[in-house]
Amino acid sequence: MFWPMLAIALGFLGIAVLGVLAVRVFLEVQRLGRQVAHATDRIQQAAEELENAAVGLARTGDSLR
Repeated sequence: MFWPMLAIALGFLGIAVLGVLAVRVFLEVQRLGRQVAHATDRIQQAAEELENAAVGLARTGDSLR
C-alpha cells in the first residue's frame, strides 16, 4: 500500500510543479509582450522624428555634406 500512495503523491507533486512553472512562463510571456509593445512604440516614434527631420531638410534644400 505504501508504493501506490507514494506514486500518487509524486504524481500530484509533479503536476503541481508543472503548474507553477506554467504560471511563471505565462507571467514572463506577458512581461515580454509589454516590452515588445514598448519597443515598437519607441521605434515608431523614432521613425516619425526621422521623417519629420527629413522633410525639414528637404524643405530647406540643404544637404548633409
